[in-house]
Parts: sequence; C-alpha cells; structure tokens
Amino acid sequence: MEELEFIIESTKDSMEASLKHLEIAFNKIRAGRANPAMLQSIMVEYYGSPTPLSQVANISVPDGMTLSIQPWEKSTLSAVEKAIFQANMGFTPNNNGETIIIHIPQLTEERRVELTKQAKAEAENAKVGIRKSRQEANAEIKKSDISDDEKKDGEEQIQTLTDNYVKRTEEYLAKKDKEIMTV
Repeated sequence: MEELEFIIESTKDSMEASLKHLEIAFNKIRAGRANPAMLQSIMVEYYGSPTPLSQVANISVPDGMTLSIQPWEKSTLSAVEKAIFQANMGFTPNNNGETIIIHIPQLTEERRVELTKQAKAEAENAKVGIRKSRQEANAEIKKSDISDDEKKDGEEQIQTLTDNYVKRTEEYLAKKDKEIMTV
C-alpha cells in the first residue's frame, strides 16, 4: 500500500505543478489592468548579459492602468526602455529621466477575444499535463507489485484526482475569461 500512496502523492504533485504553470501563464495574459507580471519575460542588457527586468528595477503599479519602473541604477534607464520596446508588447514606455512610466491602453473587443483564445489554449495545455500525469500514474500502478484490487482502487483514486484538477483548471479559465471580458 505504501507504493500506491507514493504514486498517488507524486501524481498529485505533478498535477499541482500543471496548475501552477497555468497560473503563471494566466498572469502574463493582461486583462486590461496593470500588473507587474506583464513584464516578467522582459530581459534587459545589464553589464553585457541579459538580466530579468525585475532584477535591475523596481516595478510598481501606481494605479490600475499604469506601471512605474524605477531602475536601481540610473545608467540602466535607457537599456530598460530599449528592452521594453524590443519586447513588442504594445506598450509605449515614457522615460522621464528618473523612471519609466507605461500607460496600459484599454483593450479592444478584438484583443479581448484574442486573449480569451490564448487563455483557453493555456488551460488546454494544463489539462494535457494533468492527463499525462494520470497516464504515467496508471502505468506505474499496473507494473507495481500490489494486488489487483489495490490496483483498481489506485486507478480510481487517480481518476478522481484527475477529475478534480481538470475541474479546477476549468474554474481558473472561467475566472480568467470573466476578467478579460470585463470592460
């Protein structure tokens, strides 16, 4: 029975990782409000090496439609501005010599629909990861040295876990859709 519990726990961890990945992906999809996670993927050329923006500047949200980027070293201001332009995220950074201000434009209906499709694709990727975890767990159970009844019970537990995580994925997606489509 210990072997079965280990398989179930590791499957749960794997499914949880799929949900965590989905959360991170959803944070990158902007829903009309300013969020520092929007700039998470931007790399700044810092002393000759690409460095994440969050490691060279403080990113704050003064209001719901504005991001303020305060580099720790004034000399990196132009490099930060250049990196934001190169990221091609549809933002226009305003450099005032001290900080970079980004005003987040309102989303158009067309862009909202596009973001909803992107969110659905990310949710589907998470479901694929969850199902893959189920498949691997069932394969582990089949080749384990436990009785047939325990194997059947284990597979049922894995299926219940899968159903729960798929349901949570759907709930996250519904919440993100609502957030994107709210004007």
